[in-house]
Amino acid sequence: MTNKKQYILPAGLGLIGLLAAAAIPAGGTGVFEVLLIIAAVGVTAYIGWFTFIDRKFLLAQFEGLKNDYKGQREKASQCVKETKDLRLQVQLLKRQKRNTEAIIYSISDAVIVTDANDRLLMANEPAGVLFGFDLEKAALKLLDELVSKNELIKLITSSRKSKARHIKHELIFDSAENPLVYNCTISCIYDDEDEVCGTVAVLHDITREKEISQMKNDFVSHVSHELKTPLASITAYSEMLVDGEANDEKTRNEFYSIIQNQAQRLNRLIEDILNISRIESGLIKVNKEALSTALVVRDAVQMIKGYAIEKDITVEDQTSIVFDQVVADKDMISQVVINLLSNAVKYTPNGGKVTVNSEVDESEGVARVTVTDTGVGIPSDDLLKVFDKFYRVKANNKCAKGTGLGLNLVKQIIEKVHNGRVFVASEIGKGSSFGFELPLAAMEKSFAG
Repeated sequence: MTNKKQYILPAGLGLIGLLAAAAIPAGGTGVFEVLLIIAAVGVTAYIGWFTFIDRKFLLAQFEGLKNDYKGQREKASQCVKETKDLRLQVQLLKRQKRNTEAIIYSISDAVIVTDANDRLLMANEPAGVLFGFDLEKAALKLLDELVSKNELIKLITSSRKSKARHIKHELIFDSAENPLVYNCTISCIYDDEDEVCGTVAVLHDITREKEISQMKNDFVSHVSHELKTPLASITAYSEMLVDGEANDEKTRNEFYSIIQNQAQRLNRLIEDILNISRIESGLIKVNKEALSTALVVRDAVQMIKGYAIEKDITVEDQTSIVFDQVVADKDMISQVVINLLSNAVKYTPNGGKVTVNSEVDESEGVARVTVTDTGVGIPSDDLLKVFDKFYRVKANNKCAKGTGLGLNLVKQIIEKVHNGRVFVASEIGKGSSFGFELPLAAMEKSFAG
C-alpha cells in the first residue's frame, strides 16, 4: 500500500494536466470544462479517500516513533545517571586511594604493599630508608630486586601462598652500632571472590623495648645480687651471735660492726632505688634554698676523708671562698658530691689522689663542681652510658662493686630537679673527671622575674 500511495498525487495531477492540454485547442467548450471539473473532483476524492485510509497508519507510525523516542530518551537519561554514578565512584575510589596513601605515608612503621606476584605496589618512607630503595623508582618492581632481607621475602611469599590472615615474626637487621629488632606482621589482601590479591607487611621497631626489657632483667639481677650479699653476711654473723660463737666482747663488737655496715649498705641501695623512682615520678619533696656549693663540698670532703685514708688516698680541696650561691636542696646536692667523691676513691688505686674544685663561671652564669681522680679511667665507648640507670663499666667491675645507680641518681638530681648539667671526661690509666653545673642564684632570680 505504501508504494501505491506515493503515486496517487502525481497521477491525479497528470490526468488534470492532460485534460487541460486537450481543452486548449478545443477552445475551452462547456462540455470540456464539465469533464475537467468531474475529473478534478474524482482525482481529489480518490486522493482524499486514500489519505483518510492512511491516516490511521500514519498516526500509528507517529505513536510508535513517539514511544521509541520516549524509550530512547529514558535510556539516555539512565546512561547519563549511570555515567554520573560511575564518575562519583571513580572520584570516591581516587579519594579513598589518596586517603589510604596518606595513612600509609604517615605511619612511622615501615609498610610494604605487594600484589599477587610479589611486586611492590606501595611503600612508605621508613620502608625505603630501612631497605634502601627509592620509592618513586621502586613501583611495580619485584620485591626481591628491592629487598635484600631474604627472610622477609620468604615470609611474604609463604603468607600469600598459605592464605594466612596474619603472620607475625621477629626480624633482626644488622646496624653500624647495635642490631635493630623489628616485629614484622604480614597480612593477606583478599578480593571480592575471597582470593588473595596481595599482602601488607608492617615492620615495627622494637629495639628500644628489647633494650628496656634487658635493662629490667639486668636490674633484677643486679639488685638481687646486691641484696643477697649483705643479707648473707647479716644472716651469717647474727647466727654466730645466737650460737654463742662470739665469746669475748671484741669479737661481738666486730660482728656487730659487720652487721651494721651491711645493713647500711642495704639501706643505701633501697634509698637510691626509691629516690630515683620518686624523682622520675615527680613525687620527691624538694626543699630549695640559697646555699654555697663551696661549703657543701667542704662538708662532703670531711665525710669522705675517713674512707680515703683507709686506701692511703689523698683528697685535696681546691675550693676558694667565692660568692657561689645557688638555689638548691642542700641534702640532695650533698648526696651528689658524696657520690662523686666515693666513686673517685673507690676506683682510684692505693696511694692515689682525688682533687675537688668548686668555681664560678660568670660568663655562663653557673657554679661548677669538678671531682678529678688518678684512677683506672673509663673507656671512651662507655663515657656516654655511665650516667644510665644500672649501667656499670665492665672493664672496671673487678675494681669495685656497685649497682650502677649512683651516677644515674646524680644525673637525676642535677638535671631533672635543679635544671643543671652533669659532665664527664676520662682517659684510660690516668683517671677521670666527673662534675656538675648549677645556675647561680642571681640567674635563677632573673629567669623567675
